[in-house]
Amino acid sequence: MTGRPQQGPGRAGSRRGLLLLLSGPSGCGKSTLARLLLDRHGRPVGSLERSVSVTTRPPRSGEMDDRDYIFMTARHFADMASRGELLETAELYGHRYGTPRAFVQDRLGQGVDVLLVLDANGRQQLARTHAADLVSIFVLPPSAEELERRLRSRGRDDEPAITRRLEAAREEVAGCELYDYVLVNQNLDVTLDAIDTILRAERLRRERFSLFIDQVARPTGQG
Repeated sequence: MTGRPQQGPGRAGSRRGLLLLLSGPSGCGKSTLARLLLDRHGRPVGSLERSVSVTTRPPRSGEMDDRDYIFMTARHFADMASRGELLETAELYGHRYGTPRAFVQDRLGQGVDVLLVLDANGRQQLARTHAADLVSIFVLPPSAEELERRLRSRGRDDEPAITRRLEAAREEVAGCELYDYVLVNQNLDVTLDAIDTILRAERLRRERFSLFIDQVARPTGQG
């Protein structure tokens, strides 16, 4: 792995932040990639923060509130959704998940990039309101056989759950053409370097600097 890259042009304050979205079937490695990406680009060096989702499911062993998820009751979740406080919502295995709108809006406005790990439905919801901010990456496993091996080696799920995850994986992969980038996670370091390259390039897109360009181009004495 390479060391932490310097952020360079596009540091917070000169541009609007972007939404970096990782998707892929369970077992593709997206959560590990997200953690390693934050190690490289996390604040203050690279101004990248992960959005912590709210959820109605109970914490698993070792999970911490406000770090892994924001755990809440179904009633609290429903109230947030009804008030428009969630950018996207999903239901999985009887529990609800959502992305807090206030956190994302605040960070984007500060020029801080926001990392999200969501499914294809979450991408579609974000694209309806934040298409200009969204950079979506779909992470594929090297093969269906390797995906099944990874799911079994984790030891988290029983046989019916593994079957459900494999069926869901086939459906998710079928929709990967909607994403900006598709990466095959054969080697974790290589995939991480590819995401790193995408992030650095996307940070330099001209449209992310539109407000800054307007300020620089404004005649002296105006504004």
